[in-house]
Amino acid sequence: MPSIDIDRDAAHQAAQIELDKPIYSRGSGAQQFVDWVNELLYRLLQNAASIPGGWLTTSVLLILAAIAVVLAVHIARRTMRTNRGGDHLLFEAAQLTADQHRATAEQFAAQGDWAAAIRHRLRAVARQLEETGVLEPAPGRTANELARDAGAALPQLTRELSDAATAFNDVTYGERPGTQATYRMIADLDDHLRSRPPATPRATGQPAAAESWAPVR
Repeated sequence: MPSIDIDRDAAHQAAQIELDKPIYSRGSGAQQFVDWVNELLYRLLQNAASIPGGWLTTSVLLILAAIAVVLAVHIARRTMRTNRGGDHLLFEAAQLTADQHRATAEQFAAQGDWAAAIRHRLRAVARQLEETGVLEPAPGRTANELARDAGAALPQLTRELSDAATAFNDVTYGERPGTQATYRMIADLDDHLRSRPPATPRATGQPAAAESWAPVR
């Protein structure tokens, strides 16, 4: 039986043509990306000798390819966050009281972990509003929903609540560092809410704006 004489490049090309046929599954997007990177690396290594600059140029191209992969992964992760609608859950699985969230926030603040302190202080705000009857408890509430619902009940604090929700989303999902000033802003809002008396029952349709107390400064 005659032998088949085929070099490595021809074999690779024949295999690629075969795998490109519709009968073969293309796999997930991630797998296709990995296959593309493998193909790129294969071609670079195969043609290293013929590329101007030889292995030096090839090494630079490989480094650039690695950087491109890292950037692509980073962009994909941020895109996934954006596609969630820009609105994120305020509470985690643990159910803590306002005082517990407040104490946890102060501990993180003492350590200089402002992002964690900001998250727990806004959770303290949300729990405070629920515990005093301003808002109904809602396990799936988001920071933006908190600002919207609490702002409707306490319109004089709409801006402060919105700023606090934005700060929460920035440090939790926007990869932005927290600051002492931002934490202090939310803590002032929390302290102000603690100083007001508990909400009293009111007739349906009666606006909360009828309550008289000064806005946060």
